[in-house]
Amino acid sequence: MEELNNKVESVSSDSGNFLERFYQLSKYGTDVKTEIMAGITTFLTMAYVLVVVPGFLADAGMPAAGLYTSVCLISIIGTFFHAFYSKLPLATAPGLGLTIFFAYTVVGPMGYTWQQGLAAVMVSGIAFFLVSMTSIRESIIDSLPNNIKVAITGGIGLFIAVIGFKNAGIVVAVDGGMYFGDVSNPAVLLSIFGLLLTLVLMAKGIGAALIVSIAATTLIGIPLGITDVSKLGFLSIPPSIGGTFFQQDFAGLFGSGGIGVALLNVVMVVLTISLVDFFDNMGTLLAVADRGKLYDENGNVRNMKKALVSDSISTTLSSFFGTTTTSTYLECSSGIAAGGRTGLAALTTGILFIVAMFFSGLVSIIPGAATAPALIVVGVLMMSSVTRLDFSDITEGAPAFFTMALMPFTTSIAEGIAGGIISYVVLKLATGRRKEIKIPMYILAILFVIRFAIM
Repeated sequence: MEELNNKVESVSSDSGNFLERFYQLSKYGTDVKTEIMAGITTFLTMAYVLVVVPGFLADAGMPAAGLYTSVCLISIIGTFFHAFYSKLPLATAPGLGLTIFFAYTVVGPMGYTWQQGLAAVMVSGIAFFLVSMTSIRESIIDSLPNNIKVAITGGIGLFIAVIGFKNAGIVVAVDGGMYFGDVSNPAVLLSIFGLLLTLVLMAKGIGAALIVSIAATTLIGIPLGITDVSKLGFLSIPPSIGGTFFQQDFAGLFGSGGIGVALLNVVMVVLTISLVDFFDNMGTLLAVADRGKLYDENGNVRNMKKALVSDSISTTLSSFFGTTTTSTYLECSSGIAAGGRTGLAALTTGILFIVAMFFSGLVSIIPGAATAPALIVVGVLMMSSVTRLDFSDITEGAPAFFTMALMPFTTSIAEGIAGGIISYVVLKLATGRRKEIKIPMYILAILFVIRFAIM
């Protein structure tokens, strides 16, 4: 028995040493336990995507049976790219904004079938990949004014907090406006409890505050009827993805309505997907890097090129599996807030996506009241960046404000960045300060104006 224990300890030690060497945990001030807890936290706060995205895709007319499996598979692949290639604590899944655009605009109103839409997703993924592999990416990032870069972090903080408040029921949308929710509702009260519990635990320096709060809130929700254990299920075989696998229709995408009309429509769809995809991912990377101090020795975002390449490849592959454009999820900020600093956190999240593929009933019982507080807290943490903004110059302060404000109000990171870039160029030109504008900013402003005009 003693010999067996020694062997187990030896294997455990070797595993720990391998992870230390591969992810350089000590260098980034973390350890195996912290990374695993961070990965679990990220998964718990974004697990809702496995339920929500298949519903949107089914509305687009896609075969519903295998969509859960498809979303799981592409989330596993995309997140593992980060785990082993970019080695950052990021998680990837089909993006909600672009999934909604795909399901309710591209398919139907714009006259495309879902098969043609998947072809457009693939084209945009290849375009994103080419941009990520060239110096264009560095030129875009370097051209952004510092105020806008800082504002991106604050704007995403507001955006993710709004999502949390709405998921918690603390804020509700009624007749085009947002109002304070019904605090007599048990679900809202449970969310408020979870929020306060998280903040108290964090104030006490408890590293696992987010995951402890999620677990406690989920359990308390059982007797309150908020955690629906009737949906609880265990091992099940994932449905086949045969109905959506490799179904891109390029001939239909490029061949409808005459060559001129078809080309204009394709450019419009691909331009929209590509711009939103690139800036959503870039904005999220800049924000989470700022929050977790994920910088290299030169002060640049660590492995950013590899992170963007990872996302572009997973977007391209997503079209084969029958899902939409993937994106690095804002919810990985919760894992970073829990201490995640390396790809080991992403590896943990990816493994949990594998488990979720066989335990859909178990994943589905986590209520929004349990995960929403984590998003609000992450929003609080990310807003700390605004102390670095310079509002003394209106041509700098106004674009930063537009960047931050438009993200939550339009529910789009890309729209916020677009507002900041366009207003920055216009204000600098109007005040005779065109020398402060870098060439890529002109190009980006024109592209965003074209996108708004044609959409």
